[in-house]
Amino acid sequence: MEKENRNALFETTPVPKAFLTLALPVVMSKIVSMIYNMVDIYFIGRTGNADLVAGVSICAPVILLMVSLGDLFGLGGSSVMSRLFGQKKDEDGKRVSSFTFYSAIVTGIVIAALMLIFQNPVLHMLGAEDAVFTYASQYYTWIALGAPSIILTLIPANQLRTEGLANVAMIGSIAGSIVNIILDPLFIFGLGMGAAGAAIATVLGNIVTDIIFVVCIRKKSRKLTVDIRMAKVDLAIIGAVFAIGLPSSLNNLMNSFGTALLNRGLVVYGADKVAAMGIASKVNMLVAMIMIAFAFGAQALIGYNYGAGNKERLRQVLKFDLLVQMIIAIAGGAVLMIFAPSLIRLFMDDAVIVEAGALILRRMLLGLPFTGVFLVCSTLFMSAGKSLPTLIMSLSRQGIIFALVLFILSLAFGYEGVITAQPAADVLSALLGVVLVKMSRIEI
Repeated sequence: MEKENRNALFETTPVPKAFLTLALPVVMSKIVSMIYNMVDIYFIGRTGNADLVAGVSICAPVILLMVSLGDLFGLGGSSVMSRLFGQKKDEDGKRVSSFTFYSAIVTGIVIAALMLIFQNPVLHMLGAEDAVFTYASQYYTWIALGAPSIILTLIPANQLRTEGLANVAMIGSIAGSIVNIILDPLFIFGLGMGAAGAAIATVLGNIVTDIIFVVCIRKKSRKLTVDIRMAKVDLAIIGAVFAIGLPSSLNNLMNSFGTALLNRGLVVYGADKVAAMGIASKVNMLVAMIMIAFAFGAQALIGYNYGAGNKERLRQVLKFDLLVQMIIAIAGGAVLMIFAPSLIRLFMDDAVIVEAGALILRRMLLGLPFTGVFLVCSTLFMSAGKSLPTLIMSLSRQGIIFALVLFILSLAFGYEGVITAQPAADVLSALLGVVLVKMSRIEI
């Protein structure tokens, strides 16, 4: 009966209810995660040390790298699993869950070793110099050590939703974020560990999340497993996982690449501009992460109905998804735009940084509606297993398009061009997504 009820969520429950049932827990997880991120940058900002804030901000691409590797198996696996479940191939889906779980652990160990070995050249490549390097190194070292735990969290977090267990995924994610929030002030100020303390709190929070996910899979799930004996899958399944996982992973690598490019573009204008960008990016994520959460919360629903061949229901899901994206982008963006200076000041009460951060934030917010279109198109390609459009989209917004726009605008307008590059790239990437949907001929 429980299994039938979970299938009903994907097959017969009214689309708005099904969409919100799967997406809202993801949104709640992201909100709590954002609160943690805000608390993190708040406490670091309260040190009054712009070099420390810049050092942590410069390491943002490192976190994005780990998230991208988690998405390689988490999003790639969940895409394949949702279609398999839609085709009633539950046993094959279970094998995919085990394969991706243990692949993430092995990948995390390898990445931790490589990051520690090449720490100095990586930090210099990211733009860490002089006093900023010291703080960046402290943060980087502990994040690198925690790579296996950070990467692993992305696997169950994505795949539990393919079974309708979005609430279970939410519990694990929120618990880890709460641990982060509690430990941050203790480590940063209580133990005087500064940037290193923030990183250690992050790693411990992810370990707690991993433990909760494993317990929930063993106790609650009927379609997922952590039994290593189930990890053997054929090459066709591995290829299907990587066909979507690699472009999805590349998307986050491009985010890392884009952030690194932006930081390097701003370094020449001073550490205060890098710090302002770091804070503005955090505030912008108040809305952007909610949009992302709704988009990826719908992934299992889109993939299931695409796999089941239910075109009418798939069409309804996509329309509702786009509506939600536009409402959040316009309403949320307007609120942040109005209160931009006050929001920046919450993190660092420095007149120069507040002025720069407010301007940067308002520029970022102009691209939010176009980001919503981009997200819906990207999620559709990923859920349907369309590897080439997924790859093209992954290379666009924070990759090729962003790099070209940043280069052109920075040459033409200097600092103003640098901070306008992101919304300009958002517009072009959304247009690309619409064109690719028409060209891919996905039957909806």
